Amino acid sequence: MKLVSWNVNGIRACVKKGFLDYFHGVDADIFCLQETKLQAGQISLDLVGYHQYWNYAQRKGYSGTAVFTKQKPLAVFYGFNEEHIEPEGRVITCEFDSFYLVNVYTLNSKRDLSRIEERLQWEDTLREYLLELNRHKPVILCGDLNVAHTEIDLKNDKSNRGNSGFTDEERGKMTLLLKEGFVDSFRYLHPTKDDAFSWWSYMSKVRERNIGWRIDYFIVSKVLAGTIKAAEIHSEIIGSDHCPVYLELE
Repeated sequence: MKLVSWNVNGIRACVKKGFLDYFHGVDADIFCLQETKLQAGQISLDLVGYHQYWNYAQRKGYSGTAVFTKQKPLAVFYGFNEEHIEPEGRVITCEFDSFYLVNVYTLNSKRDLSRIEERLQWEDTLREYLLELNRHKPVILCGDLNVAHTEIDLKNDKSNRGNSGFTDEERGKMTLLLKEGFVDSFRYLHPTKDDAFSWWSYMSKVRERNIGWRIDYFIVSKVLAGTIKAAEIHSEIIGSDHCPVYLELE
């Protein structure tokens, strides 16, 4: 089974930059998007053979997620649960026979850390949600999680220490999730690989010099770790400030 996750930073713009060429070329069984930045009816993608599920933010041109899947899910859920109001379109869960697929666009704590408390609460809610799902079936979590977990997950770790996406608090939440029964698929296969990034600033020559961060992930239940055949970062794919990340399971 092949899965792809990509923060497209606006799907309408990304389509104009070759999105469909990559989409058809990779031929994923499940393809997840974050930061779609549109409302219902603003785009029509003719993806033959795929079921499409979209979660739109209430705010126009902001956030949003989507899942395209060849196999129709048993059920699809938006947000964490009926009691948790999630107006920014950040979560889609698809239930399949043998696993849950959770596509997430984690909120950014902002440069001035003005959303850090909200972000940390988000992390706790997400972790509890994943643990509950994991009691029933294995979980595949993917998306832009807006955190570089360890020092080798970004180029300039010392100068970014304490900045949004690399605070001790955000990194600690990722550590806690992994300790509670989940595996970072890329690090499972590539535990010491550095200079492997999925996001780069739009500042001049930053991407060309590979001054980036790895903040896009496939995280799976520990029971699935042995089925990981490939975990890749397709950094050669242009179309967004993020690149696609790829997971293949037996």
